[in-house]
Amino acid sequence: MDLNDAPTDIDYDAGLPAPGSSAPPNLDGEADERLCAAQRELVTLIARLTEGAEGSLETGIDGFFLHRITNPQGPKHAVQKPVFSVIAQGAKRLYVGDDVYDYDPMHYLVSSVDLPMVGKVTMSSPETPYLGLRIDLDTREIGSLIGDEHLPQGIPSDASRGLFVNRLDITLLDAVLRLLRLLDTPRDIPILAPMVKREILYRLLMNGQGALLRQTVLQDSQMNRIAKAIRMMKESFAQPLRVDDIARDVHMSVSSLHHHFKVVTAMSPLQYQKNLRLQEARRLMLADDVSVATASQTVGYESPSQFSREYSRMFGAPPLRDKRRWLEEEAPAL
Repeated sequence: MDLNDAPTDIDYDAGLPAPGSSAPPNLDGEADERLCAAQRELVTLIARLTEGAEGSLETGIDGFFLHRITNPQGPKHAVQKPVFSVIAQGAKRLYVGDDVYDYDPMHYLVSSVDLPMVGKVTMSSPETPYLGLRIDLDTREIGSLIGDEHLPQGIPSDASRGLFVNRLDITLLDAVLRLLRLLDTPRDIPILAPMVKREILYRLLMNGQGALLRQTVLQDSQMNRIAKAIRMMKESFAQPLRVDDIARDVHMSVSSLHHHFKVVTAMSPLQYQKNLRLQEARRLMLADDVSVATASQTVGYESPSQFSREYSRMFGAPPLRDKRRWLEEEAPAL
């Protein structure tokens, strides 16, 4: 599917931000006014903190990143780690399998497991750059919070996609802003940042779809078993896929593993492994400058022709041509 041809789900006449704006125009009530003010502050803070930067910017808070993109390039293939993401300005589209996710300043995104995906910033310009942030999600921190006896019970939810987009509210955005403000007072970060991040996790867990985060760390849940299967596949993706062994190790039948794996990841175990292999091969060629043959063998392909076919299908060009194209794009202008 061509990212540029895919229909967008964002309707700016239905109360969502117009291009270049930082708040929706058609909201009423005190809570909505607070949300609009908070969104304006979010844009102002990220714009100031990322001024002069391009791409992803690491902050002084562990696992907390800011993003500024003025000139979006083509679709980006990546393995999305467990994260919580918010857009302050602009819009983005993600593909996970055949699923399409559009999100914007009125929504946030959560990925609860590692998911191969294709992403593209769909709204950005030098005058109104794409601005956003992400917080890496730590399953140990989620597990610690779930183990707190004072944590209220969340809304039950069956296993579903490992990634979801949900509407942003003022309580969650307020916590995000407090974390962002800490970047201006570095001495406060060691004490206050863990407390604010814990509050953000709490807000995510208490959301209806946040039940999926609970299931990811709850022993014997289907989501937890699939998360374990994903970790096993990531650790040995260059080896032949043995679904029977994985199913046994996560205490599932082969048919149940196939079913729930596709529910969570939108792809079969074989498709998942292929995504991991091809993305690692591309990273080896582009970042480490290894040959096509070496990359192919390193990620587990025995047939060079099969590697070339599958690589072309995923990235739109044969391996060598894709590498040359990338080198030309990265070459400094004379």
